[in-house]
Amino acid sequence: MDREELRTALEFYRDIGIETLYKRQPVPKPIQLKTPMIIPELPSIAPQGDTLLQISQDIGDCKRCGLCEGRNKIVFGSGNERSSLVFVGEAPGADEDAQGFPFVGRAGQLLTQMIEGTASKEGIAITRADVYICNVVKCRPPENRAPQPDEMEICGQFLFRQLMAIRPKAICALGSTAAKAILGTKEGVTKLRGDWHKWHDIPVIVTFHPSYLLRPYNQNAKRDAWEDLKKVLHFVYD
Repeated sequence: MDREELRTALEFYRDIGIETLYKRQPVPKPIQLKTPMIIPELPSIAPQGDTLLQISQDIGDCKRCGLCEGRNKIVFGSGNERSSLVFVGEAPGADEDAQGFPFVGRAGQLLTQMIEGTASKEGIAITRADVYICNVVKCRPPENRAPQPDEMEICGQFLFRQLMAIRPKAICALGSTAAKAILGTKEGVTKLRGDWHKWHDIPVIVTFHPSYLLRPYNQNAKRDAWEDLKKVLHFVYD
């Protein structure tokens, strides 16, 4: 592992809340003053030449956390695997759990309208099929609750690999859970949206989750969400 790979791995562990790493060492030998420093080998987070197919195969019939107990299907992600833009949501809902694809319920229909409607109005020739969409966790939480920290940590390794394999020009985080998972922040969407952030040198824009926009009392947030989409679409496709 070279220094850049080590830096990337350490940043990933920091982002998911792991602050201390331990490595089993043999019985120490007497220190020799001219011995060159050896960087300890860390577990590989994103294998060289990683692909979405390989990541999906590595997930397999996942039993790594309790979410597996109530799921119907693993929802890996969908869309253009070479997309310059990736949308990251929170977790699958009932419709997604039944079909095995992200954002296919009411919130997904709104997201499709937002992407395609905004692109059309801005003269950008893309549809939903041109972007890639996935979630922080790949299995539906019970009663659509927010994912727990341990669930996000376990699934985070696969989200990390997905984003590293695609290496998009920009990432759009949908909602506070996605923003926290990607940016390692405790701030909410209202404070984060409107500004550019970074994830491993990839620009990140944060906006409201479509399910939030479906609630009658959140209609004013729709205007903000459309502005966020305009910003990220022009950045990526202009």
